[in-house]
Parts: sequence; C-alpha cells; structure tokens
Amino acid sequence: MAATSWRFPAEWEKQHGILLCFPHNGNDWPGKYGAIQWAFVEFIKKVATFEEVFLVVASEKLKEKVHEMLKLAHVDTDRVSFIVHKTNRSWMRDSGPIIVKNGTQRKALNFNFNGWAKYSNYKLDRHVPQKVSDFLNVPLEQVTYKGKPVVLEGGAIDVNGKGTLITSEECLLDPKIQVRNPGFTKEDYETIFKEYLGVTNTIWLGDGIKGDDTHGHIDDLARFVNENTIVTVVESDTSDANYAPLQDNLKRLEKAVLENGKRPKLVTLPMPKRIDFEGITLPASYANFLMLNKAVLMPTFNDSRDREALNTLASVFPDREVIGISAIDLIWGFGTLHCLSQQIPK
Repeated sequence: MAATSWRFPAEWEKQHGILLCFPHNGNDWPGKYGAIQWAFVEFIKKVATFEEVFLVVASEKLKEKVHEMLKLAHVDTDRVSFIVHKTNRSWMRDSGPIIVKNGTQRKALNFNFNGWAKYSNYKLDRHVPQKVSDFLNVPLEQVTYKGKPVVLEGGAIDVNGKGTLITSEECLLDPKIQVRNPGFTKEDYETIFKEYLGVTNTIWLGDGIKGDDTHGHIDDLARFVNENTIVTVVESDTSDANYAPLQDNLKRLEKAVLENGKRPKLVTLPMPKRIDFEGITLPASYANFLMLNKAVLMPTFNDSRDREALNTLASVFPDREVIGISAIDLIWGFGTLHCLSQQIPK
C-alpha cells in the first residue's frame, strides 16, 4: 500500500471525538491552578455538548475528583471517556498522536514529542500516543526519516485535507533555537509531510507571535477553515512587535497557491490587545480556535476585539455555532483551546 494513500483529515471533517488531558501540573499555571481546573471543566462541557471527549487523567484518584467536578457542572458524563495515564503536561495537540486515514481505516502517528526541544521533563508525555491508540484500538506508527525519529508537534501544522499544509519557518527551520530535527531542510519536511500525511503542497510562513513558548506554532497564526479559505491574524498597531511578522505572513499567503494551483481565499482575524502578566508577554491569539462537529470554540480575552473575532469566525463557519470560551487564565500556560486538544477523526 502506498504511503501517500494515508492522509491527515482536515479539522472540519467528521470527528469521532476530542482528546483532552485534565491539568494536574500546577507549575504550568503558577498561582492560577485552581481557576484553571474549573476553566477546563467548562471547556470539557462545551466539547461534550457536541461530541465525545477522550480525557486523559493522571490517576484513579484524579479521575474520581474530575468526575465529581463534571457532575457539579452538569456535564453529560456519558460522553466523557477516561484514559488513566500520568503526563508531564496537558498539551494534547503536541504530545498526543496525529490520526490519519486511508478510506475508513485509521492509524495513529507518534511524532516523538520532546518538550518543544526546550524542556527536559517530557518523558511521561511520550507515552500518550501509545495510550490513546490502545484505547481507540488503532495501530500506532513511529514516524521516522532516514532511520531517525522525526519530532513534529500538531500545533506546528494545519491542513486542508486535500493536500495542502501550512507551517512556519521559525518553528521548523531555526538552526539554533528549539531545534526539533537538526539539519532538516524544507525538502526533508515536505518529504515527511507527503509520506505520512498525504501532503503534496506546503505553504511556509515566517515567524510566530511574540511570547510563543513553542517558537512559532502555526495554530496561533493561520488556519484553514475550509479547503480553500485561510484565516490569518494581523496586528493593527504598527508599534506592536507582532505587526511586522504578521504583515510578512499575510504577504506570503497572498502569493501562496493551494494543491490545485489556485490561490486561497484569505480572511483576516484581529489580534487581541497585548496581555502581560508578571512581566511576560503572553501569546494570546484568536487563531487558536477549535473546530467541533457542529461548533467552533474560540478563545476570548476580555477584550473589545473578542466580538470582532467571533463575528469573523461566524462569517466563515455559517453552518457551525461559534462560541467564545474565556481563556484569560488558560493563556498564562502559554496556550489555549487548540493547543490543549487534538481531534480524533471518525
């Protein structure tokens, strides 16, 4: 069977459910861990309204606690399945498996998570793909290239399901900072994308947003909302550090083509006003939204631009309910809704 017969479905395609991991490492949200737990319960509740939740919990004891919290919040617990496994962190977009399909067949890809090539405590997270594939009863494949493991986080890529992928040079090609795969070129990555994800066309953007702990993840920058439309964030304040890189990304998208040779339709999303906490600029972005079967969950930041972003997404998702989820506490962990989740295709 040819490797390219497998493909990574787009996020808006029919989903089996959403993989989440209940936060248990308070160090990811210092001083806000109590608030984060209830924010996460609300996140679970919204997802469970529309589809199944596969929830990783660190222990049987935490499972019991979370189950009680979900009942207090009137979450439909019949739609929540628990996977007991202790992780280092909760960022399932990056440590969880990527599920690809070939017709009705599914398999899980393990992209060898290494803490974003930044942190040393990721060894527990590396077992997440195996735990999830065992639970779903789908085979797991270790992703390798030229005999070596390939490191790639789900937050670094976005696809239209037809053969085009968007990623960023800052994340995958920086030769010195958070180097996932030393020596890899664009051609190397594009070969891997083709072999494992069924991608024939890659759009390379430049830099990510200021404060991004992952060093340039695409899911804070630009996202496919259908097979030929990309929403991309822009900063209106010319004095803001994000202004120039986001303008550069917009120009790249204006010159980009899809797998069929046509230009994508572009829709711009505003950036929220800069959020600083304890002297740190946080990577808040409306592009970190999560698509569900009949809804889209978008992070909000107690900002007047929340409404503009919600309206923009509502215009590009006419058949889905667009719901704002307060992420003002979540962003203290350097990520929000999309970073915390991974869709499981049907």
